[in-house]
Amino acid sequence: MKQTARQVAICAVILAVLCLGCRMVAGNAFLTYHPLPYSENGDYQLESLKIMPEEQGIVRVETVEVKNRDLVLRLWPEHEGRTYLLIQDESGEDISLIPVSVDAFMTIYNGSNDNFTGDAFVLAAVTLFWLLTGWIMMRQFFRAKGYRLYRYATVFYVGFGIFALVAFAVMLAVTLQHILDPAEYGMIMAVSSISGAARSFMNLTAPLVLVFSIAMAVSNLILMRHEGKRTANALGLIISVLLVLGELLGWIWGWQDFAGSEWENRLRNTFENVYATVFVYFECMLAGTMICGLKAARYEPKPDRDFIIILGCWFRKDGTLPPLLRGRVDRAIAFWRKQKEQTGKEAVLIPSGGQGKNESMPEAEAMRRYMLDQGIPDSLIVPETQSRNTWENMAFSKAIIEKMSDAGKILFATTNYHVFRSGIWADSAGLQAEGIGSRTKWWYWPNAFMRECIGLMQKSWKQELFLLILFVALYGALSLLL
Repeated sequence: MKQTARQVAICAVILAVLCLGCRMVAGNAFLTYHPLPYSENGDYQLESLKIMPEEQGIVRVETVEVKNRDLVLRLWPEHEGRTYLLIQDESGEDISLIPVSVDAFMTIYNGSNDNFTGDAFVLAAVTLFWLLTGWIMMRQFFRAKGYRLYRYATVFYVGFGIFALVAFAVMLAVTLQHILDPAEYGMIMAVSSISGAARSFMNLTAPLVLVFSIAMAVSNLILMRHEGKRTANALGLIISVLLVLGELLGWIWGWQDFAGSEWENRLRNTFENVYATVFVYFECMLAGTMICGLKAARYEPKPDRDFIIILGCWFRKDGTLPPLLRGRVDRAIAFWRKQKEQTGKEAVLIPSGGQGKNESMPEAEAMRRYMLDQGIPDSLIVPETQSRNTWENMAFSKAIIEKMSDAGKILFATTNYHVFRSGIWADSAGLQAEGIGSRTKWWYWPNAFMRECIGLMQKSWKQELFLLILFVALYGALSLLL
């Protein structure tokens, strides 16, 4: 993740240097567009207008044109300072006033629309920054294969890679609008669009969120009908309702009329943007976790394994395996047999799971008995009977493997929705292993996978909190100060 941050920072520096270089090559001349007020006598004629700087020696008006009721002025900076360009008609009546300032770098600012010398270069640089950021993150995601996929950073790459690409699309539209019509779409509107990128993302993804929420709610209702009305079985339904309410609340705030002072309006926009940033952050993390989970569940490793770990779970009192656990063992056995047929290599199977309070034997022992019934040689089954959770499954199995071999290719088998998170625990335990997942009923999968998403985010809450504060501070400052 540090390498990716370094690449993004390098891109930002390079784009800033290019932007500065373009600004220097283009020179100090500033072409500004200013809409003229309505006139009962028709359009203003150029010869009837008088443009007079309130204070001489700060800017010089080089050329004046009237295009489509816009006054086009070519200005040249002469000295640092502030002044006003007073525009009068032929009768000497004041019709408009343009606040203008020049900084120490001879950059001219139009205070009426926040346009400035080289503003198009800045917008183009920001647009390219989001494009390159999205490309860097998505490239890292697609390069994450095998055990390298099972990392928190991968979730961030795909989730915020999507956000960066959507931000690029928004910025591209902003930049083109400003270049094509700088009078109507000044930098004041462009900056507003940039600070409101999270709100734009919410609006663009609202249809997808709605479809996802409906599908999640339907699957949860069917789950509760089959498995009972427990809180754990209603998690997906709760998340679906929260997503819809979150989108609805953002839409209501965005469409309400507001009348107040400039600072009151800024505070309101800041609140809206901060709310949208928080919502979009969790939306991106949820999307990233789901995409990584799906990729992990569909992955098929090469049949060259030395060890296959099978993650245990609850089994029946008589020692037989319920469908969920049997699916994991059957998936491991199927891979074991496929590998033996294709390569002749017999992997060592390590069923992993300790004995719970209400269990008659360790989970690993129940799985071992089932594998013996399926024709697996007892000499190739090495149970791990002490673990109580997924991390211990991986850590204790790693200890067994290290006693048997100095090096070996490792596979773990679990249920499809559990592969990605299990891989993260394997990485945390120092085990380089790839995973395979057994199928489960379609109405069970979404809710279980949602629990995995929340569990993953809870595991990395410090990183989540840091990134959330960073994004809130960034977009909050943009809304409040610009």
